[in-house]
Amino acid sequence: MSIVTDSALTTPARSLEAAWRRIVPSRRGLRRLAIALILPLGALLAWSIASSQGRLPEQILPSPAYVYATLAEMIGSGEILYHAGISLRRVLIGFLFGAAAGLTLGMAMGLSRRIDDYVRPLFLAFAQIPTLGWIPLLMLIFGIGETLKIIVIAKGALVPMTMNTAAGIRAVPASFVEVGNALRFSRLQTLRLIVLPGAAPAIFTGIRYGLTHSWTALVGVELLASSEGLGYLLVWGRQMFWLDVVIVAMIAVGVIGFLMDKGLDASEVYVQRWKQSEGS
Repeated sequence: MSIVTDSALTTPARSLEAAWRRIVPSRRGLRRLAIALILPLGALLAWSIASSQGRLPEQILPSPAYVYATLAEMIGSGEILYHAGISLRRVLIGFLFGAAAGLTLGMAMGLSRRIDDYVRPLFLAFAQIPTLGWIPLLMLIFGIGETLKIIVIAKGALVPMTMNTAAGIRAVPASFVEVGNALRFSRLQTLRLIVLPGAAPAIFTGIRYGLTHSWTALVGVELLASSEGLGYLLVWGRQMFWLDVVIVAMIAVGVIGFLMDKGLDASEVYVQRWKQSEGS
């Protein structure tokens, strides 16, 4: 005959309660959400009042309802989704190249003081030039095709990824490495089990800033040299004096950037969940 303890009975209840808390925000969470919505709702109200009482045509200052109708039309036709898909594909490819190169270079600079001494001065000079400042030179070399866009996006991710990775690896306490040496870890084991987990917060910071810079670089290069994408949609709307299309493209850029940042935030929390288990 099996004996069921109180703890066994309460475990499912606790799991359900924890899941409910994740789904339903607390009072504090609702209060923070309400505070965060004050400024956007105020800006939306001011925009609505200005557009309704002004004498400018819709092409100059479209109302929120007019922009919403344009957004619904462009979603229904698939136009905004097509351009957003093109931009996302470009930023994904460019970011992966830039982040991989930045992670490799940052690890080399963080693990070797000699490599850092040789590379850092030139790399800092390279980083001081804005990403968009490279476009005229890159246009002469690669033209205005996809290669130009991928390189510009990769450069946007390279700098923050390199600097944060190097700083994170150098910040790992030497005592952690000594423990690995005492356990007779190989260099690869020390790197995989001690150095990289210790530098994970800084690396994730580099990923977040790198993705942000890549996204802004993408929009910039599409503004200058593209016939597809959200940046091109901004230019096309301006040339045709369709401010509603420009605003729709701006909304798409902002929403996608916000969702990518939140996705990285959730990924960071998941990967570093061991810290929460230690704290509890």
